[in-house]
Amino acid sequence: MPDYMLDVNGKRHFVEEVEEETPLLWVLRDALGLVGTKYGCGIAACGACTMHIDGIAARSCSFPVSAVGDQKIMTIEGLAAEGGALHPLQKAWIEKDVAQCGYCQAGQIMSAAALLAENPDPSDEEIDNALEGNYCRCGTYNRIRAAVRVAANTYNKRGGIE
Repeated sequence: MPDYMLDVNGKRHFVEEVEEETPLLWVLRDALGLVGTKYGCGIAACGACTMHIDGIAARSCSFPVSAVGDQKIMTIEGLAAEGGALHPLQKAWIEKDVAQCGYCQAGQIMSAAALLAENPDPSDEEIDNALEGNYCRCGTYNRIRAAVRVAANTYNKRGGIE
């Protein structure tokens, strides 16, 4: 079994003896203890396991660790700023009282962060399209969209999200 050097949330991690086809989700959760990324369906259909690979939203349940290479991984744990200051999306999620059970929220936030990095002023339709593959069993989609709008307004006022 190979070993891997992974760049996760700005820190280098050496992971020993992991099968090449092991989904990144399990390396993050089991080997690195980063449990904010959730297991939902295991087939990349629900979005609970969304994280970023070089700034692009990706489903970690179907992303083999062997495909990471030198790419940078960001999980929900790495979204907050150094020192723990919440990301504008995390603040907006609290402000709009988005979470009910909370299980899908890390994936929702990570997909929204990728959207805002690419499009700092998305329309409601663009928000819905970007989050289309992220499912919320509690049905808080209207609050999710409202929180993304709040974060987008913060983004536009600051000239970018830290």
